[in-house]
Amino acid sequence: MTAQARAAVLTNYLEVARQYRLNTRVLMAQAGLTQAMLNDPDQRIPVEAAIRLMEDSARESGCETLGLRMAELRQLSDFGEVSLLLSHQHSLRDALQVIVQYRHLMNDSLAIYIEEAGKTVLIREEVVSEYPSHSRQAIELAIGVMYRFCAALLGAHWHPISVNFSHEAPTDLSVHRRMFACPLEFGSEFNGIVCPSTNLDTANPLANAAMARHAQRYLDSLQGSSEHSLTLDVRKAIYLLLPMGRATIEQIAQAQGMNVRTLQRRLEEDGGTTFSELINSVRRELVIRYMENPGYSLARIADMLGYSLPSSFTRWFISQFGMPPATWREQHQVGSRKGG
Repeated sequence: MTAQARAAVLTNYLEVARQYRLNTRVLMAQAGLTQAMLNDPDQRIPVEAAIRLMEDSARESGCETLGLRMAELRQLSDFGEVSLLLSHQHSLRDALQVIVQYRHLMNDSLAIYIEEAGKTVLIREEVVSEYPSHSRQAIELAIGVMYRFCAALLGAHWHPISVNFSHEAPTDLSVHRRMFACPLEFGSEFNGIVCPSTNLDTANPLANAAMARHAQRYLDSLQGSSEHSLTLDVRKAIYLLLPMGRATIEQIAQAQGMNVRTLQRRLEEDGGTTFSELINSVRRELVIRYMENPGYSLARIADMLGYSLPSSFTRWFISQFGMPPATWREQHQVGSRKGG
């Protein structure tokens, strides 16, 4: 099933694109989108088309921060039907759980994992789609929107510990510094936000339990009528858990509320695939992203992909790409220099 999102995912695209005098009609047509689609924020559009539009626009304009500039203008109301439920949650912890539970009503491809580690909490995010390469714009948009959301609930004084990106830093960091009032970490092992765990339980003064119950009943009725892809859910879980060494079939089956045998059967029924095939496809996608980052050593990449021995990683890489990882990286860097 093609991953889809509310057209609201492109909220503020036109405003930002016009600042750079882009021909938005042509760019939207190339991505398979129209002005009419963007005018209806609740219309579902292919995630891949939205990503292509942002990436093509960033390349055409030379603006490395197009996605982040879109996020800078976002409001809580842009979450659509989920907005009412979010605004009346008792705490940030409760609100984040709502986003995780209902995220597919907003964006099928958005993967979120909340991990508490001592006195800190990691809000990890990934955008999982069929787009052929890593999308800087989609990731920065997602993290920027999450940051704006947390700040809306916690107040403008909120300062997380860090905002992390797995890609390299842009040439100009001024937009990032204006957007995020905290340290920035590029070339990180994950995409997301790190903040004190005490932030999760900060009370929301606007919370209203009765309004929250009303909104939840409405959203539950929408959930029952929406299509759901187990295969996509498992892929998103693998994306988030693989770098943490937790992408086992047992762990993911438990997260989906089923046993291993049921998960295997449901994957076969849903997409004609197996768990091992999904693990392999995610590894193929992530390894290219990691290999293109010169800050990652091959040993670190092997560890992030779940290989305890570099030799095992090398054998897998050769089986997938026909050459050792060191050779691939050398050829890729040579190709990049020739192309640039």
